[in-house]
Amino acid sequence: MKTVLCYGDSLTWGYNAEGGRHPLDDRWPSVLQAVLGAGVYVVADGLNGRTTAFDDHLAGADRNGARLLPTVLMTHAPIDLIVIMLGANDMKPWIHGNPVAAKQGIQRLINIVRGHDYPFDWPAPQILIVSPPAVSRTENAEFKEMFAGGDDASTRLAPLYADLADESGCGFFDAGSVAETTPLDGVHLDAENTRNIGQALAPLVRVMLEL
Repeated sequence: MKTVLCYGDSLTWGYNAEGGRHPLDDRWPSVLQAVLGAGVYVVADGLNGRTTAFDDHLAGADRNGARLLPTVLMTHAPIDLIVIMLGANDMKPWIHGNPVAAKQGIQRLINIVRGHDYPFDWPAPQILIVSPPAVSRTENAEFKEMFAGGDDASTRLAPLYADLADESGCGFFDAGSVAETTPLDGVHLDAENTRNIGQALAPLVRVMLEL
């Protein structure tokens, strides 16, 4: 049995811009699980507002992906592959709004995964970096201000992440090639688009796990 950990934010959690949370079957980690079948165990660890490696004290939960990752790795070990899709929340102006900083945040996560002290001498998992779909324009006043400038900055994540993946020997996938954010808030995904990500990731995950 292979274990795949999906480490992300509200796009992995299944946030529904129409209100609430997408049904379990519509969330992309669940779709990935369904496509891969019983020989793979897919763990979804999504947290609303999670950043790559930066603090955001506006919620009761710790949103710093770098600080949380070691605990998550220990919780679900042994892990064969970790799929990291983060960076959208880094585009908030009060976080930093800079795609280069998000790339550096992803580099920090790679270093944590590879340098972690796993129990029983288990090897570090392979890493698949996924750039989130770009933030889009919206008439939602709150989200428009929350992600001001993010529609431009987030389009730069995919090429930066692709270069980082190539340099660091990780897998890479651009989720924006198969999914786009909803105009309801410019950030999240409708059910069809989140399902698209799970479907599209399955062939790459199979290759990386040698299934």
